[in-house]
Amino acid sequence: MKTLTDLSFDNRFARLGEAFSSPVLPEPIAEPRLVLASPAAMALLDLAPSEADSEVFAQLFAGHKLWSEAEPRAMVYSGHQFGGYTPRLGDGRGLLLGEVVNEAGEYWDLHLKGAGQTPYSRMGDGRAVLRSSIREFLASEHLHALGIPSSRALCVTSSSTPVWREQRESAAMVLRLAQSHVRFGHFEYFYYTQQHEQLRQLAEHVLDCHYPHCRDQAQPYLALFREVLERTAGMIAHWQAYGFCHGVMNTDNMSILGITFDFGPYAFLDDFDARHICNHSDDSGRYSFSNQVPIAHWNLAALAQALTPLIEVDALRATLELFLPLYQAHYLDLMRQRLGLQRADEHDEALVQRLLQLMQGSAVDYSLFFRELGDSTAEPALARLREDFVDLAGFDAWATDYLQRTVSEGGSQDERRRRMHAVNPRYILRNYLAQQVIEAAEQGDYGPVRELHQVLSQPFDEQPGFERYAQRPPEWGKHLEISCSS
Repeated sequence: MKTLTDLSFDNRFARLGEAFSSPVLPEPIAEPRLVLASPAAMALLDLAPSEADSEVFAQLFAGHKLWSEAEPRAMVYSGHQFGGYTPRLGDGRGLLLGEVVNEAGEYWDLHLKGAGQTPYSRMGDGRAVLRSSIREFLASEHLHALGIPSSRALCVTSSSTPVWREQRESAAMVLRLAQSHVRFGHFEYFYYTQQHEQLRQLAEHVLDCHYPHCRDQAQPYLALFREVLERTAGMIAHWQAYGFCHGVMNTDNMSILGITFDFGPYAFLDDFDARHICNHSDDSGRYSFSNQVPIAHWNLAALAQALTPLIEVDALRATLELFLPLYQAHYLDLMRQRLGLQRADEHDEALVQRLLQLMQGSAVDYSLFFRELGDSTAEPALARLREDFVDLAGFDAWATDYLQRTVSEGGSQDERRRRMHAVNPRYILRNYLAQQVIEAAEQGDYGPVRELHQVLSQPFDEQPGFERYAQRPPEWGKHLEISCSS
């Protein structure tokens, strides 16, 4: 294992030059205090967990110190925000500190969010607050633990530096890890400013660093776009299967690697509601849960438009048509696993949709339903779950069809339980749980958020003594309003 001083940097994105990013030093926050760190994320950099206990750890990730090999850059990009194009966005409060190479040869971006003003801050203060930093940390690490493609979070650092949002809050920083922070909006920026040489340079960078195998194809740029589309389809399928709502699916928040990042007013579904809107600022419901699939398709079309100087339009259109079939295949496979089914059947899509329609309006807890369905043999589990549904006749018809499938597939109950519990979490990051630990952290008590992170790091395992984290949320916890403000 390494110490913080042993990290090896190779800053490939910084070498692209001034057209792609601006050199900016982080602005330190006062009296930094480590809120929590992720040993699993630290391991990606070969760091020993004990490094988080060192004084220099909090100083580095609060902007007070910097590695000599780091080259902090604020990246420039644009994007479609709630459907409208914004020509110049960029890292307004984040900095790409540098790219670390671990012992396995993997590159990891160190991206410090809340690091102060940059040329792209657009009148903002460049800061992040403690509540949003904790939320991003918890979501990043929990999604990864669930198997959902996601950026990672190394640590959160708090401070005494005041910032103003709706009220006075404390500034904080979160250190994010990803193998790339290039977004759809990067390509849009160079396309709409007609910097086509830089657009090609960016595509070459992404090919070289992240999709080198696409160079073996007859049309490497088209192969690149197809892989981005395939990965995005897989990511969205995971979101829908696990009830995750992102809340701000702007093109500048879409990763070229098909991973979840830029967490804002996200939520996991409590009671199933396909129309759920997790972003208090989303007046039109553009980014509602049910809209995430068509919006992902729309965003890929925006990326395709930006790639037209490099790829034939007809080829892009043909590739775009693959999105929905790929998404549906991924989604049905995940839902079969969640239902404990091993074989594909032509009626699977109808079986899943009938279940979701029955859940809609019945106040059925989305996560607990699947977990409890695997707790015992199918027949008694269905009898117990029946109590949660309004349309009893409809549920009975569905349960009969589901039971026939489980009987036809055979296998022991122990095998079925192990299989279902391996994919259906016992613990899920609910907004009310996040809110409770945030309130404690704002009072200087970091114990609750550290405990919640520990529990959520093993979401599929029974953890004696922590049953309270697996309970249905109280009514007040289902109606928290989360906005983009952070």
